[in-house]
Amino acid sequence: MADRPNIVLCMTDDQGWGDTGYNGHSILKTPNLDRMASDGLKLNRFYAAAPVCSPTRGSCLTGRHPYRYGIFFANSGHLPAEEFCIADVLKQRGYVTGHFGKWHVGTLTRDIQDGRRGGRPEHDEHYAPPWERFFDECFSTEVAVPTWDPMVKPSRPAKYWTGPGEWATENLEGDDSRIIMDRAEPFMERAVEAGRPFFAVVWFHAPHEPVRAGDSYRAMYPDQEEEKQHYYGCVTAMDEQVGRLRSMLERLGVAENTLMCFNSDNGPAGEGGGCAQHPGGRQWGESGPFRGRKGSLYEGGVRVPGIVTWPERIAAGRATDVACTSCDYFATILDSLGYELPEEKRRPYDGMSLLPLFDGKLDRRSRPIGFQSQKQRALTDDRYKLYQKAEDAPLELYDLIDDPRETTDIAEAHPEIVKTMAAQLDEWQASCAASLEGCDYATA
Repeated sequence: MADRPNIVLCMTDDQGWGDTGYNGHSILKTPNLDRMASDGLKLNRFYAAAPVCSPTRGSCLTGRHPYRYGIFFANSGHLPAEEFCIADVLKQRGYVTGHFGKWHVGTLTRDIQDGRRGGRPEHDEHYAPPWERFFDECFSTEVAVPTWDPMVKPSRPAKYWTGPGEWATENLEGDDSRIIMDRAEPFMERAVEAGRPFFAVVWFHAPHEPVRAGDSYRAMYPDQEEEKQHYYGCVTAMDEQVGRLRSMLERLGVAENTLMCFNSDNGPAGEGGGCAQHPGGRQWGESGPFRGRKGSLYEGGVRVPGIVTWPERIAAGRATDVACTSCDYFATILDSLGYELPEEKRRPYDGMSLLPLFDGKLDRRSRPIGFQSQKQRALTDDRYKLYQKAEDAPLELYDLIDDPRETTDIAEAHPEIVKTMAAQLDEWQASCAASLEGCDYATA
């Protein structure tokens, strides 16, 4: 096996666990995701590091929970230069690196109004564009944009940035997922032509509001009301681009040795009947059978679609119930390269390598997954989940094997499990707080 697999990290925005055909949606057409799930490893318990977008994105690049470096919520904080970004490791190993789509872990300009924070003096400290975080090429927005005609009537000032003070001005009409792939595809083609391995981060905006779909995609759902046609249509349009990406890898002859990961950044937005925060937002996502939605640390807010393919290493047609998280990408990629962290980069990491899982040698997680978001906190292992809504709220305990819907709080019946998990959660939070003080960077 080649020692440098190509790596593609795909992510959607606000797509619920139930928003795929392979997870049982009765209406949505996602044939390419369904095929990807059949061709690789379906992660039934894949967790976003947070129930909102910005923190999860940071976790994918660093292998660390965002509370360690100050991305507490959407549109807050930035990816510090002191963090060891996976793109840095890969550049050292000869990869070309590219980011395409929604960035959302720092502002992209200090000079003009852009997104929610860009171009405002009070936000200058959060300037952290991809080109200053080890990405050779980018086509990136700071914030969400409409899923159709993204730059024609954006909900807020936004641009697709390609470098310092530079932004795209052409090919910005139509489906946003296709617009993103129109830039990602030639990046990968050039890398293959040059004989270089590539690291491509493809972060779609779909199906985040403003949700819009073109007429041809809406026509795929003739029996649905207009608002649902837009939601379903934009998901199907994104799915089409996943298929395009996989076909391109085959055409280039690199599919066998490409590690391709797909997940959402958090659970579905809104209330399941449109978005309460954005009336007319067309956010009809489904969390499947799980409790909660975007913003919640119950399962529906953080358990999201997850698929991994790597034909050279992962047998087709597999599925796992082992708990995995977006923090695991970092350790997994390092392990795939045989890379050992230098002493100055050794700090608390929250992920673990999934290579043993890929090889069929892992049947349970070796370390629990901690969550923190605003007042909520939670800890999950392969069976139990401890949840607390706020500091003064009671600790809740759920058996995710027998009760994945989190319908029955069993804390009173299992005080010892609660005590043990609460101590683990306290210790993990204390570690995050220490990281936030900057002590991890002392020798960086």
